[in-house]
Amino acid sequence: MKEKVEEVLNKIRPALQADGGDVELVDVVDGVVSVRLVGTCGGCPLSQMTLKMGIERLLKKEIPEIKSVVSV
Repeated sequence: MKEKVEEVLNKIRPALQADGGDVELVDVVDGVVSVRLVGTCGGCPLSQMTLKMGIERLLKKEIPEIKSVVSV
């Protein structure tokens, strides 16, 4: 499962990196993906929108077993 999640995150990374940020996969447990937003994404006021509307939406679309994405 982690490999599948990492593949999807690799599709998102270029957009985040273009703005000086990135996302790191921390863990996947029972369909809940834990990630860490780093760089400018870590302190951005829009990071929760990026997390839910961007990362979570794409992960759920491509991997139906994913229930949610949380930032740690």
